[in-house]
Amino acid sequence: MTPQRAQKLDTVIKSRQSGLTVVMENVHDPHNIYAVMRTCDAVGIQDIYVLNTELPRAGYFGIKSSSSANKWLTIHQFSDVKQCFEALRKQYANIYTTKLGESSKSVYDIDFTQSVALVFGNEHNGVSEEANQLADGNFIIPQVGMIPSLNISVACAVSIYEAFRQRKQAGMYDAKAVPHPDSAAIKALWASFSAD
Repeated sequence: MTPQRAQKLDTVIKSRQSGLTVVMENVHDPHNIYAVMRTCDAVGIQDIYVLNTELPRAGYFGIKSSSSANKWLTIHQFSDVKQCFEALRKQYANIYTTKLGESSKSVYDIDFTQSVALVFGNEHNGVSEEANQLADGNFIIPQVGMIPSLNISVACAVSIYEAFRQRKQAGMYDAKAVPHPDSAAIKALWASFSAD
């Protein structure tokens, strides 16, 4: 490994954020899944959750270990909503689902300097009622257009870049950065990949 490559890995791993994650529930379109992954990597989210209760697991995710952004991420897969939320509760203090409603808060009102998991539903039905019931609340992205929703990959990007903005402003990528608990293992795995 070249010194430049080693330095790049060090820089990226130091920016990986503890206490921030994205959950994709029954997202069917592989393009949306990969777009979300790329955005997560871009803002330093290491752990993402894929919850699939609708499609056969075999072939659903279709991820090859060498493809694009996913190889730099830790992907947790679940086929049961309750089990997924139990795992989330062990790592994240606040869980919010995307849902239009009077009680939903703006994404800009979420304190992303706290430990937060954001749950995004699929392209047709949104987040399941079971997931909504298990969450701490719902959030929306304020809009003024005729169509009241965004594509999931766009909604995810808007939301986690707000998290990035808040955390960057709070020094959580710099002076107040908290190392990812699995930094050493992640770095060792990354070092085993061929240079991209």
